[in-house]
Amino acid sequence: MPYDRTVHLDTDFATAVERVREALSAQGFGILTEIDVTVTLKAKLDQDMEEYVILGACNPSLAHRALDVDRSIGLLLPCNVVVRAEGGRTVVQALDPDTMVALTGLDALRPIADEATRRLDAALASLATRTA
Repeated sequence: MPYDRTVHLDTDFATAVERVREALSAQGFGILTEIDVTVTLKAKLDQDMEEYVILGACNPSLAHRALDVDRSIGLLLPCNVVVRAEGGRTVVQALDPDTMVALTGLDALRPIADEATRRLDAALASLATRTA
């Protein structure tokens, strides 16, 4: 089962990260956390890897509605958005919100997942259609 929603961008990493922040904000998502995996792995394990950032994005209204259905749903909220370098391109990935419904079997999460999907897809589409 695919669990991601992905776009590939022909832009540099730093520009992509900024555009992802803007696109998510336009769809009602705030960035609560940022994990620079590249820096962390270098500092903690002395391991090198391509540029890789995890943005902890949250739409408070959608998160609240999902938590009202199932308090454990925090484990599956589509909050992490990955921005990573791959070859000469940048990849942007978000967890597919349908994963919440598929894994829990809770039909009450369907409208929340549908709205989250619509918003994430709009954010990703705006990235894919924007020129450098």
